[in-house]
Amino acid sequence: MKFFKQIFDFYINSSIHVGLSCFALLRMTEQLFHISYQAALGYFVFFGTVVAYNFVKYGQLVQKQGQAIGFQLKMIVGFSALSLLICGYLFFALAYNTQMVSVLFLALTLLYTLPFFPNQKNARNWAGIKIYVVALCWVGVTLFLPILNSEGIFSDGLYVTAIQRFLLIFVLILIFEIIDLKLDDPHLKTVPQQIGVQRTKQIGVVLMVLFVLLEFLTPDFQLKFFLLKLALALTTILFLVNANENRSRYYASFWVESIPIFWWLFLMIFS
Repeated sequence: MKFFKQIFDFYINSSIHVGLSCFALLRMTEQLFHISYQAALGYFVFFGTVVAYNFVKYGQLVQKQGQAIGFQLKMIVGFSALSLLICGYLFFALAYNTQMVSVLFLALTLLYTLPFFPNQKNARNWAGIKIYVVALCWVGVTLFLPILNSEGIFSDGLYVTAIQRFLLIFVLILIFEIIDLKLDDPHLKTVPQQIGVQRTKQIGVVLMVLFVLLEFLTPDFQLKFFLLKLALALTTILFLVNANENRSRYYASFWVESIPIFWWLFLMIFS
């Protein structure tokens, strides 16, 4: 049992699970906008997400501790290095416009992690900005990259979907911020730190209601997609309302991050 727990912890801690969530949202974009499966882009986004999240989570820790890091962290560093090599290889299989936008998101990730000016904090520590940077990156990578790579059209429906996806990611991050309230630096000024847990939950519920209502603005409204998004919203609200500082770390890092994966699976089933 201990062995399986170690495997599961590595799966979570090495950002494989969050990579799958990002991959699932990208595949959902392909299905919703009738885009042919883009294998190179899908794997590029998966491994790129792994590299980006591990760089953000462990970059400074590895730099400080050097050879003193533990065995699991060494495994994560090795897996991240392999993922980076795969990303580099797949990058050249992407369309030129996709490559340029990918570089932009790489720059955002570096800005999020590294201070670019002397005596200045990185973007992750800029008060209140973290949630917006992360949500924008997720929308760009999982929605606009597949459209660009397939040379698709930026239609009105695309922009509605972009707003919906931003709202979804924003609320999912709110759940993380509630659970991490005791651990986060007060200077981060996360949403729960600024307005309290109860008001954060209320805002999250309102945003998910807006998420559902926006579906009526899609040019090709379909009842089955509406019902799927309604179920997604209700599930997200359930996790949001029950989130608190005493929840297990798996509550957010596994179950909450599984929401996009299950949404994609149900979309495949009902499509």
